[in-house]
Amino acid sequence: MTPSSTAMSSDNRFRLSFTAEADGVGLRDFLAESGISRRTLTAVKYKGGEILVNGEEKTVRQELQAGDVVTVIFPPEKPAKGLIPEDGELCVLYEDESVLILDKPSGQATIPSRDAPSGTLANFVAGKFRAEGTPATVHVVTRLDRDTSGIVCIAKNRHIHHLMSGKMQAGGVLKRYEAIVRGMFSNRKFFIDEPIGRREGSIIERMVRPDGLRAITEVRVLETTGTRGEEFTRLSVILHTGRTHQIRVHLAHIGHPLEGDTLYGGNAERIGRQALHCAGLSFSHPLTGAPIEVCSPVPEDMLAVAGFSR
Repeated sequence: MTPSSTAMSSDNRFRLSFTAEADGVGLRDFLAESGISRRTLTAVKYKGGEILVNGEEKTVRQELQAGDVVTVIFPPEKPAKGLIPEDGELCVLYEDESVLILDKPSGQATIPSRDAPSGTLANFVAGKFRAEGTPATVHVVTRLDRDTSGIVCIAKNRHIHHLMSGKMQAGGVLKRYEAIVRGMFSNRKFFIDEPIGRREGSIIERMVRPDGLRAITEVRVLETTGTRGEEFTRLSVILHTGRTHQIRVHLAHIGHPLEGDTLYGGNAERIGRQALHCAGLSFSHPLTGAPIEVCSPVPEDMLAVAGFSR
């Protein structure tokens, strides 16, 4: 069910409003049909949110009549423990009250870790939210490895994250990457459908293995350059599943590791990181259903590997 309006309430809490279309529907069932999860309802009830019917606070036992306007005011969120808000430069590709889509440079982690507690994209987003008075923590919808550049999607509250996660699981979020590898391909377009699991003895590295999770990668050749024995190919890659290191593992498995990806056998002579960039992201808006499509140009360090042009 599509909300009739979205806005921030006077105290800056995020709110959604819906209009009942039939008599006799219970408020709890109506909210479930409107995409409000049981977990979200619990947070609204106990952590500072409100449920209003025609402007008056009601319990979920309320029976609705056609035309009733139901408003859910979501509780304010605090940054997660360990996430330090910091001021830093962000490249914003798209933003509204629900989602924030950014262009991440290579060399920057998406979220903090024990070894890198600061300077991450999430630290900077938390700093942006603090400066703007947005009562939210950082909900990462699409995450990239430190050395992978390109598009990252952030949900501005847990409800939007819930809706976007559902879209991801249903295949409703399309991510397109560009990659640079050595060698040539006989097919211009093909699929790699091989299961991926953790490599024994490593907490980081993955590999194709029969007992892994199914992983499907769609690959299309964009252009090839170079001389015999030193050819480079620029690929467009679409993920149909979201396994850790999926593109890196699949391309290495077929004998074409990403240029610069030393973890999976790539050559680092021409670039100091894996030549992988998230160039496109598309999905229908989690609230309005409107199509959202965002693009990011391939960075110069990748193009310079073999003199590719934009």
